[in-house]
Amino acid sequence: MSTTSTTRRVVIAVFPDVDLLDVTGPAEVFALADRETGGRAGYEVLLAAPGAGTVTTSAGVRLVADLSFAEVDGVMDTLLVPGAVDVHPDGPVARIDRDVVAWLGRVAPLARRVASVCVGAHLLAAAGLLDGRTATTHWSTAAQLAADHPAVTVDPDPIFVRSGNVWTGAGISACMDLALALVADDLGEEVALAVARQLVMYLKRQGGQSQFSVPLSRPPAARRDIDELRVFIAEHLDDDLSAAALAARMCLSERHFARVFRQETGTTPAAYVEAARVEAVRRLLESTDEPLDRVAADSGLGSVETLHRALRKQIGTTPAAYRRRFRTTG
Repeated sequence: MSTTSTTRRVVIAVFPDVDLLDVTGPAEVFALADRETGGRAGYEVLLAAPGAGTVTTSAGVRLVADLSFAEVDGVMDTLLVPGAVDVHPDGPVARIDRDVVAWLGRVAPLARRVASVCVGAHLLAAAGLLDGRTATTHWSTAAQLAADHPAVTVDPDPIFVRSGNVWTGAGISACMDLALALVADDLGEEVALAVARQLVMYLKRQGGQSQFSVPLSRPPAARRDIDELRVFIAEHLDDDLSAAALAARMCLSERHFARVFRQETGTTPAAYVEAARVEAVRRLLESTDEPLDRVAADSGLGSVETLHRALRKQIGTTPAAYRRRFRTTG
């Protein structure tokens, strides 16, 4: 293998039961970036597999590799590593293929940057490529990644994480966001946004955005009344949602309510309400031109000052910067 100064060679690892979208999603993003720039982007996407022949993905669709692992012996711009899972009674478990891990250890130093998609982060970690770094993966296997690799700081929330020349992406469809971020890093935001428009993506998400909306971030509570309260909070964000008011609604003492709510949701009532209100702020900033005082009122945050403080705390940016980045309609 060889590369020129005008070629950005992307090698995507494929192996039995690999997640199909983890492979084809980024490949489509790179191809569209090349098209949007009239070929100037210079992306060349190659699939590498353990051996010659076809590879059957988790969807049953077969891929044909361009190279065997043994043939990957030159400089790469990007090494992209998707993943595969085994389904157990307790949920999905990331599959660790030792041959793939050994190959990654050999070829990763040849790449300018390395990126994993979804549970591919487990393969990078097993190869020692995430030690001392912060990384993300699909939410369902984040606990497995943290338990298996204590030298890795696992953050299960973001869409993607960049740590030096190593990037890790979250679950499945987030592969598109990760690939767009790689394109933006190479060619600038304008090209990445043009690709996102061609893909008819709802928006191009920054890495700091959460994998989940607030209602999806926790499974249903064991107590039906807590789930009903969560629905009430989402539908009444501009009401009095203090712990005292919510406890009264539940006919519990404030102390007992706080204990039950944390047990069922994993967070305090105040933190949950603030996160729900910030999510409403994000939707309003993305889809309307309402002034900030109206956004603050509609979301229940009350004042523009509180809005600024909550948005910076939750997602590390200002309302104006968020709106510039993610406004989705004219």
